[in-house]
Amino acid sequence: MVSLTIFRIICTSEALHILPKLFANRRCLSKTSIYATLCKNFINFSSKDTQNNSCFKPVSESTGKHVSSLLRTFSTASEKLNCWNCGHSVEQTPAFFCIFCNFVQPPDEGASYFQIMDCDQTFALDTQRLQKRYLDLQRTLHPDNYTHKTVKEQEFSEYQSALVNKAYRTLLKPLSRGLYMLELKGMHIQEGTDAGADPTFLMELMEINEALDGARSREEVDKIGAATREKLNDLTKRIEASLHKGELQAAKAFLVQMKYFANIEDKQDQ
Repeated sequence: MVSLTIFRIICTSEALHILPKLFANRRCLSKTSIYATLCKNFINFSSKDTQNNSCFKPVSESTGKHVSSLLRTFSTASEKLNCWNCGHSVEQTPAFFCIFCNFVQPPDEGASYFQIMDCDQTFALDTQRLQKRYLDLQRTLHPDNYTHKTVKEQEFSEYQSALVNKAYRTLLKPLSRGLYMLELKGMHIQEGTDAGADPTFLMELMEINEALDGARSREEVDKIGAATREKLNDLTKRIEASLHKGELQAAKAFLVQMKYFANIEDKQDQ
């Protein structure tokens, strides 16, 4: 039975702008269908019935048309949940294979990398589990397994395999993982912007680079490398704590520093 409170909200014209967001959420489709259908039926209530139920707010004819339009959108979106080969409903998100015919499915563009790799959306990621998931998916999705399949299956396996590769590479390292988590929150770090950087921090970076350029032995390079890794480990802990607390600006500042130290680490490996 649908909650009366939810029914009240759905049937107000002010709340109708929320419905498209509900339709976009695959996991809410079945419930949304019920709520929207009830809302559509409510439009046909007589004004007398409406007056006798003070908890409901009348809706206009234009609002009714808007709801009908949303319902049509819902119907169109729900069709995309069916397997392209056998037509059965595909409930899992993201779905790599149909559980009925075992045909590879097209990639779910709305799925996050965390969902694709079946990981909790947290900075403190279990990289061993991530690697296992990656190998398991590539073992079944790799295009080499579909050379004798239909063209459509070959295309979908190629798309899915490339998406898994990108998700794995992004989540594997702390820097790219942290930047992606900020991206999910709508935050981006601009390339090549040092205007807001701490002068003391920039001076530290300059000294490290000069020491690296002037190193004459492998021992000197290794010493700088050990100090850089220690700094990266410290930044990793700070970023994890900031993201856990929801302090996105602090996490962003630490990630900017991590980018610089990661560049130094790459330079050492060259």
